[in-house]
Amino acid sequence: MKKIFLLPLLLFLTGCNITVLDPKSDTASEQAFLIEFSFWIMMFVVVTVFILFTYFVIKYRYTETRKHDLPQDVKGNIKLEITWITIPVLLLIVLAVPTLAITYDQSPQWTEESDQSGVVIDVVGKQFNWTFTHANGTEEMDKLVIPEGESIVLNLKSADVIHSFWVPQLGGKVDVIPGKELTYEINNPKKGTYQGKCAEYCGLGHTDMTFEVKVVSKQAYEQYLQK
Repeated sequence: MKKIFLLPLLLFLTGCNITVLDPKSDTASEQAFLIEFSFWIMMFVVVTVFILFTYFVIKYRYTETRKHDLPQDVKGNIKLEITWITIPVLLLIVLAVPTLAITYDQSPQWTEESDQSGVVIDVVGKQFNWTFTHANGTEEMDKLVIPEGESIVLNLKSADVIHSFWVPQLGGKVDVIPGKELTYEINNPKKGTYQGKCAEYCGLGHTDMTFEVKVVSKQAYEQYLQK
């Protein structure tokens, strides 16, 4: 009977076809590092708490021989207080330093403030598709072709509502805001075909606002632009 109730959960798993922890660019690798790094720090804290909890439950459990014992009156323990303040502070510092460094480095810039050095592509999101325009005017809808090993400069803007540009294996999520143009860089993408999507609910057709990213050789990219 239990297995029957668990069957509906499989429906949710069928939608999990986007891979976040299989990075195919330097940008996505840094994001994956932060996720894994945060996870292991969290696991260290969780395991430590459970070990201490189990230890104290066993050590100070009620028994017939202890039912008349009175605990010692303790007003404070400087060593313990320093320990349980110092360790969390150190953990927060260890977590905060790489998080702030990578987040700051990858934060999108206003387009007018960016240096635009790399392969520049204009990206327009609108309900419910994406349009990609390359430097020579080549334009394609819902398909982005980029060269491997380069710095890809994406100038992002929205034609209607807020969208969010996301290619889990290459980089993102970046909000695409009406009336504003943001620049986001994807560094050193590896050859392959990847799935992208809008990661911000933007209307009834949101779930279909997907696109394909093809990372090709530099020669193949030049040929693509000349078609």
